[in-house]
Amino acid sequence: MNLFERLAHNRPAEAAVIQPHKDPAQLLLDFLQRWNKPTISSRDIRIWGPKSIRNRESAIRSAQILAANGYLTPLKNRVWIVVRKPLIPSRSP
Repeated sequence: MNLFERLAHNRPAEAAVIQPHKDPAQLLLDFLQRWNKPTISSRDIRIWGPKSIRNRESAIRSAQILAANGYLTPLKNRVWIVVRKPLIPSRSP
């Protein structure tokens, strides 16, 4: 047994780092921070949005969640206005 094997003998095994799975609505919200148009449709999300939410059901469900939380405003059938609001409220002097 060499020196390195003796040193590694009592060392615990390294755990693999697993990245947490992001919520589809959070992925869409992150994407909307870079979206430069005032409105977005489910078709825009499916074409330009994050790959994991490009199917129809996931795109619409994520947009509805963001609309319920005030980040999108429904305009017409599967089209939303992107609400541009500061993520951190500013302090008034």
